[in-house]
Amino acid sequence: MSLVSEEFPDEVPLRAEEITIPADVTPERVPTHIVDYSEAEQSDEQLYQEISKANVICIVYSVNNKKSIEKVTSHWIPLINDRTDKDSRLPLILVGNKSDLVEHSSMETILPIMNQYSEIETCVECSAKNLKNISELFYYAQKAVLHPTGPLYCPEEKEMKPSCIKALTRIFKISDLDNDGILNDNELNFFQRTCFNMPLAPQALEDVKNVVRRNMTDGVKGNGLTLKGFLFLHTLFIQRGRHETTWTVLRRFGYDDDLELTQEYLFPLLKIPPECTTELNHNAYLFLQSVFDKHDKDRDCALSPDELKDLFKVFPYMPWGPDVNTTVCTNEQGWITYQGYLSQWTLTTYLDMQRCLEYLGYLGYSIIHEQESQAAAITVTRNKRIDLQKKQTQRNVFRCNVLGARGSGKSGFLQAFLGRNLAKQKRIRDDHKSYYAISTTYVYGQEKYLLVNFEFLSETDLACDIVCLVYDISNPHSFEYCAKAYKKYFIDSKTPCMFIAAKSDLHEVRQQYGLSPLDFCRRHKLHPPQLFTCNTADAPSKDLYNKLTTMFLIMMFQRYRRRVKSDQICV
Repeated sequence: MSLVSEEFPDEVPLRAEEITIPADVTPERVPTHIVDYSEAEQSDEQLYQEISKANVICIVYSVNNKKSIEKVTSHWIPLINDRTDKDSRLPLILVGNKSDLVEHSSMETILPIMNQYSEIETCVECSAKNLKNISELFYYAQKAVLHPTGPLYCPEEKEMKPSCIKALTRIFKISDLDNDGILNDNELNFFQRTCFNMPLAPQALEDVKNVVRRNMTDGVKGNGLTLKGFLFLHTLFIQRGRHETTWTVLRRFGYDDDLELTQEYLFPLLKIPPECTTELNHNAYLFLQSVFDKHDKDRDCALSPDELKDLFKVFPYMPWGPDVNTTVCTNEQGWITYQGYLSQWTLTTYLDMQRCLEYLGYLGYSIIHEQESQAAAITVTRNKRIDLQKKQTQRNVFRCNVLGARGSGKSGFLQAFLGRNLAKQKRIRDDHKSYYAISTTYVYGQEKYLLVNFEFLSETDLACDIVCLVYDISNPHSFEYCAKAYKKYFIDSKTPCMFIAAKSDLHEVRQQYGLSPLDFCRRHKLHPPQLFTCNTADAPSKDLYNKLTTMFLIMMFQRYRRRVKSDQICV
């Protein structure tokens, strides 16, 4: 009542009415409902209901009443704890009222209690009569909910909790733009502007570093802040009651009250209409290039296992398994190249957009690129049917499904796209093999991505841009599978198809089918079968894969070209 009227009431009822402090008059801009409890007027059941609805509880004692102080631990804290979940204890504020009646402080008695119960956020001595610390009390109550100490700090050990250290370490690594283990002045200013919307003045930067220097020897290095110095500063903020500083940083980087990245941060809403695909846009590729450069320490345009592990330290798990090395291009040591790295990101975006958003969230895309969310990194392509109608497309990723009987050479066809001849393919372990291969092709001088896969499970997998039907020229029964698949699924479709005569280094035998492969293609107005082998001394040629992508785009432009030709005749 003193808070609302800003004066001490002469007559105080047993229980005050519920008060709502509107958001616009509170520092944190959050509406606050204050509910009073009176043992004289209310039942235990009513008390339990209010406890279950509360976000924070203020336990009020009288500083001049020893029994009132004792009751904090003998009655109130046990009662509250019995009525709340042990894993998510309510924050408590101890309020020593009537400080105007005594000359001494009760803090000496209260501090051991605060050390005993970690759920106690703070203790405030106040006077309703003199209006001393009344508004501060409710500010601390708000702060206990919005900026709780519990998830951040262990008062018994006087150090930050492991989950808080883990979160701040990730934030440090994201903010360390050149990955040298130090936040230089530019990086510190970017971090400050990102979290608090204002840079630090040069003198303020030096003051911060001097505080760290005075307290630890390895907190500042090369005039920049090390991870140890960064963690020390946040420990200092918490110990000095400035939890909101650390919480502002954590929430800006996507963390919730349990120090887990929120679902809203990791998976921003992005609607994908039917028959549309997802690709990374130009800014996303620039960001991923900067991440690659940041971790390619030896500048060999490839990521060693240690470099890749360092890149993914900001993830809660290792997102890429050993199959990635057989999905994209690698160097002679089997390390993912720059091209392979971008290809894998392209593949993830195309096949699993939600996972791509999650991964970009871990890397801090929206923060570094100052976007609302990582959904800004994704381009949703136009419906494929519209592309076919208009005979043009802005897409940069095309999918080729590979069909063929077992042993026809599908795996060899995929791996050859990544530059691996038969000798290199034989060294691939069975449990490391991938159903996908993705790399770049060139069409009319433009770079495009071609995704090749042979995981053909159901008719839903027929949604692709190009189909390759692979048969083994040395197996007389191999072509029959491809011919039947073509007649069943593709004879009336608009999907371009190409027959691949695989293992062309072997002796060709007559196929046990009504028509020869060449006659079959002629009858159905298809390109003649394309000879293919990966049994080469050098890396297999990519010409065939370029031809596949070109064939799709030619089909897209056919109507346009016919129209131009007709116009010319009219002229």
